[in-house]
Amino acid sequence: MLYIGCHLSSSRGLAAMGRQALELGANTFQFFTRNPRGSRAKPLDEADAAALTALLQSHAFAPIIAHAPYTLNLCAAVEDRRTFAWETLADDLSRMEHLPGQLYNLHPGSHVGQGPEAGAAWIAQALNAVLRPEQTTTVLLETMAGKGSEVGGRFEELKAILDQVELREKVGVCLDTCHVWDAGYDLAGNLDGVLEEFDRVIGLDRLRAIHLNDSCNPLGSRKDRHARIGEGAIGTEALARVVRHPALRHLPFCLETPNELPGYAQEIALLRRLAEEAV
Repeated sequence: MLYIGCHLSSSRGLAAMGRQALELGANTFQFFTRNPRGSRAKPLDEADAAALTALLQSHAFAPIIAHAPYTLNLCAAVEDRRTFAWETLADDLSRMEHLPGQLYNLHPGSHVGQGPEAGAAWIAQALNAVLRPEQTTTVLLETMAGKGSEVGGRFEELKAILDQVELREKVGVCLDTCHVWDAGYDLAGNLDGVLEEFDRVIGLDRLRAIHLNDSCNPLGSRKDRHARIGEGAIGTEALARVVRHPALRHLPFCLETPNELPGYAQEIALLRRLAEEAV
């Protein structure tokens, strides 16, 4: 079975997102935990969270993905910004326990001139400060395109963070197809080679989700601009090979393509058809 969904707006509530995902033909989805460009989060509705949990169980969803706001920078050079990020991360993870067993994705951060080694150390320090042995949420570090001072444009940079995290089982990786392509990993020409490199550096057991996006830019551009499936430089057939790959088929795939809901429904149907053609 292909577990695939898209990014949905949480404005109507948690359970409403689950029902909307079903209408789109999805069996997973992603949402922002709070304003993606700010810091404010709506008050938690525990009944709504319980209703979504029941819906996910009754319809055999794959784990869903909560996405941290873009304003979080766990390795910011300014202490106040690091403190904000660490406190927001802790609050989000506390709230996520009302949706047990799900995934929480974040961009690792930008070292802002401190260097990737210092950035990795700050990020790991933040995770060690907020992760709890009893939590059911798995935190995912997202692969990045490598623009500017982003940490995570190379697999080795994510490994440097993961190696310093004490609660190893609470942290994994989300691979974004647009980002790794823009970072220089040739998914279209050598998918097996990219996955072998990921396994050698990080370990495929740490890969817990896929952001499935085409890219507006050529391989290695380090620009991070998502495209609709088949409308970018990666292409439909290459992304079909991603969803068909035996090492990846069990993972939740989430579309972050520039679409409205009808477009997402079409892409979900397309990728289901392409995945089934290989069976």
